[in-house]
Amino acid sequence: MSTALISIGARALLANYAALQTTGNNIANANTPGYSRQSVELTTATSQFSGGGFFGKGVDVATVSRAHSDLLTRELHVATAVAAGDAMRSTQLQRLESLFAPGEAGLGFAASRFLNSFVDVANSPQDLSARQVVLSNADVLAQRFSAAGEHIAELQNGVVQELGVAVGALNTFAKGVAELNQRIGNALGLRQPPNDLLDQRDELIRKISEIVQVTTVGASDGSMSVFIGGGQRLVLGNQASKMALVADPFDSTKVGIVLVEAAKTIPLPNSMVANGKIGGLLRFQNGDLTDARNLLGQMAQAIAGAVNGQQALGLGLGQPPAAGAPIFSTGPLRVAPSSANAKVGGIDVASFVDSNGVRVPSVSLTITDASRFQASDYELVADPAGSGDYFLTRLRDGFTQTVASGDVVDGFRIDIVGPLPVANDKFLLQPVGTAASRMQRALADPRGIAAAAPVTANLGAANAGTMSVASLRAVNSSLDPALTAILTFTSATGNYDWELRDASNAVVSNGSATWQAGVPIPLNGWELQLAGVPASGDSLTVQKTLFPASNNGNARALVDLRGAALVGASAQAGGATLTDAYANAMTDVAARVQGARSSAQMSASASGAAKTANDDVSGVNLDEEAARLIQYQQSYQAAAKLLQVAQTVFDALLATGRA
Repeated sequence: MSTALISIGARALLANYAALQTTGNNIANANTPGYSRQSVELTTATSQFSGGGFFGKGVDVATVSRAHSDLLTRELHVATAVAAGDAMRSTQLQRLESLFAPGEAGLGFAASRFLNSFVDVANSPQDLSARQVVLSNADVLAQRFSAAGEHIAELQNGVVQELGVAVGALNTFAKGVAELNQRIGNALGLRQPPNDLLDQRDELIRKISEIVQVTTVGASDGSMSVFIGGGQRLVLGNQASKMALVADPFDSTKVGIVLVEAAKTIPLPNSMVANGKIGGLLRFQNGDLTDARNLLGQMAQAIAGAVNGQQALGLGLGQPPAAGAPIFSTGPLRVAPSSANAKVGGIDVASFVDSNGVRVPSVSLTITDASRFQASDYELVADPAGSGDYFLTRLRDGFTQTVASGDVVDGFRIDIVGPLPVANDKFLLQPVGTAASRMQRALADPRGIAAAAPVTANLGAANAGTMSVASLRAVNSSLDPALTAILTFTSATGNYDWELRDASNAVVSNGSATWQAGVPIPLNGWELQLAGVPASGDSLTVQKTLFPASNNGNARALVDLRGAALVGASAQAGGATLTDAYANAMTDVAARVQGARSSAQMSASASGAAKTANDDVSGVNLDEEAARLIQYQQSYQAAAKLLQVAQTVFDALLATGRA
């Protein structure tokens, strides 16, 4: 009987020692990331039958289990991925926001100062110092656009570097999960759960979730398979695939994601790479950063196009006076063929060799109206069915239309020549994408500023009305300064006859029209704005400017660009002034920053709540562990006392036998 009592005491001592050891391990790992609270599961030892009934044989240690919830763990991984993606995008957007600075540091201020400097030129057309100020301000404006473009390129480089680091870490973690799957499978052969290995695997999957959102599927052998969105496997059993970066097919400075399985490479569309740091970086790269670059490029093209266009309609101070040369240069409109286009002998068939011996794409773009440029890239695709049609998609809003060579879309003309693209060939069209980074001042000589209008208006000497010339400006290149226009008003209601005469005074064309107050008179490529009211018989002559050095007609037209709708005009809506366009761009970026910050805060809160819920189940509570420590200590001491009593009984039995 005493031996049974000793056995019960020994079992109790071992069981409570195991509980004390496990509790101590919990306390030691209370701050270990990914550690799940463990507990000893005790079972009653099988009783032994005797004539007097079943007598207990003590306690056995069944196993050491860990507190864990698969549901809460999965929810934590998803919340972690969303929070990490939102936080990464928010961080990147805050870096981008510095490009759109308000006040004197902003592009809007530099553009306004540049256009305002034409006021002094209009007041003193011959003043070379005023003209030099215009060129200096033009240089500052071009440098700010260029610096902004370079900063975007730096942000893009930073995105690529961070993606590389994230992909490297993900591959390491995925390999670790595969190795742990193998070790866990081996350990399960001992019929006991390897709690520490399971915790380590869950922690690695959580770290993977910080990089990219995944789904997990457990198997009967204890392994955990990990899949990226869309069902592409990252870890399957003890085999791990690798994620890698690849250059964008249109732009080598941008990257995409592929999954490498053995010798097979699987491209992962952006929609399949959700959340996590990688998802946030890709959203920023392909959305926010591209949109910001195009917004800057749209403004650069708009102001360069408007200023250069008006400059070309005026006359400089040269001898003889010549049409104004461009003040700004923004480089050619970019067309990028896809690296996946059809090739023959390693050469893209959708390209040709130009007169300089340079191989260029078969698709080219020409500016027709920079004020109609939209802040977007475009994708041109040759009809997959081989019909010879081309489909053009505006990427910012997804609008698609069928186009042919020579068509004009959103202010640019598309020409398709040379060896024609074959079915499925793709091209990325960037009418504004590179304008900001390539913008520079092109005019060096202040005499080249075309302040003079090519034509001048003179009122008839015998006029009786209050009519005067408010403004006269060239509006397009069809203006022929060799033609003299004579307007004769035939009534006080604004009816007038007009004639165009050539250098020999022969009538080239004539007609009649009616003038309305506030409405300009268009003729021969110019627009005439009148003030006052003409009387019947009043006349006005518009002829070639004889003294360009003292004429300010085109300088005044350049000043008027301050309030002109230069940016983003369309068939559905008028454009915006440069100041308004910059303010809209600032608002757009600020709204994205605020939205991303709010999303990051909400997802961080959701992630924190998921972690709290998971910790409530699997985390270590030091107060509870301290209470258990006292409980098991007392139980251990009681078991030791039981052994002591059993020993005393045993000694008494021995003494009785000797007696």
